[in-house]
Amino acid sequence: MRNISERILVIGAGVVGLTTALCLLREGFQVTIIADKFSPQITSNVAGALWEWPPAVCGHHRNPVSLERSKHWCMVSYNFFEELALQAKTGVQILSSVFFFRHPVTEHNGDFLKMKEIESRLKGFRYDYKLIEENSVSTKIGLKDAYEHLAPVVDTDIYMGWLLEQINQLGGKVLKRKVSGRLVDIEEKLKTEFDSAAIVNCAGLGSVELADDDMYPLRGALIRVHNDDLNFPKINKALSITLEERGNSQNMIYLVPRGNILLLGGLVEKDEWFTDIQIEKYEPLRQMYQRCIDFLPMLKRAKLDIDEPIRVGLRPARKTNVRLEQEKGTTIIHNYGHGGSGVTLSWGCAIEVVEKIKSVVQQQSNKQLVA
Repeated sequence: MRNISERILVIGAGVVGLTTALCLLREGFQVTIIADKFSPQITSNVAGALWEWPPAVCGHHRNPVSLERSKHWCMVSYNFFEELALQAKTGVQILSSVFFFRHPVTEHNGDFLKMKEIESRLKGFRYDYKLIEENSVSTKIGLKDAYEHLAPVVDTDIYMGWLLEQINQLGGKVLKRKVSGRLVDIEEKLKTEFDSAAIVNCAGLGSVELADDDMYPLRGALIRVHNDDLNFPKINKALSITLEERGNSQNMIYLVPRGNILLLGGLVEKDEWFTDIQIEKYEPLRQMYQRCIDFLPMLKRAKLDIDEPIRVGLRPARKTNVRLEQEKGTTIIHNYGHGGSGVTLSWGCAIEVVEKIKSVVQQQSNKQLVA
């Protein structure tokens, strides 16, 4: 650990913000985290949190340059999650993740290239159309092909608590505080108030105001059903039909096991800020549920989690994907806009932020020496 006295201010306490703060602390920086919301009242707790090779089912990473950066970030995260899966207290597991297609993967160049990248990087890879029948998936919805690999699956309720515990153990300060205004305008005020050498913006959709960015929410929802062998054989694999495959964001399907709960998705609704939606009253949710049943007929016997049948959250999206860069002429590092891939990219982005912070701090130190 490096012996650095500089304090860094991190804005935002979602998975991106907490992971960034933890990486900074591990490098010897002092860290203050400020946010107006904390787990479990944040989107990170809503996430299905299935690690995916970009472009993800609902990550919306399409820009070629951004896509290459995302591939690097997600593999860095993969390696961290593999280690964390050795500790039950983290809430991280390594499970098989199966992706299904309506056409042979070899006949679609994009899908084929993605599959070959996955095959060369990940453990447990298998390409076999027999995966359709083996996983009790319906043969009536036109699926033609499938592959699987091992992937991290994160129980966000446990994991977010673990992140915060690690931060507390390393002496991080955590404060509830809403920041208003453009960061470039209030940078020096915040640095003085929190005795900080630099600021890291991990505010997600809060960056609409803080970074004056043209962001938008991708509203998502997960239906929660019991996964305990009482109504159907317990599902221990993540099962997905990707967004690209179906061509319509409302035709996406994914099932993610989380212990005795199975998460059913998915919904991707652009520019929808309202989160108070219910299965009984909102037709797209009922349609989503039916898609999952059509995909895996045994779900007809599924029982809703009465205590919490649905979770709704707003994915922080932007047209040019993740923004991870230093604001020109400032000591502000931005790390936001991860869409539905916050967990997948979290460790990779955090490590890059640390390197940028080191550079910023060194620049500040050099200026002081010259002065």
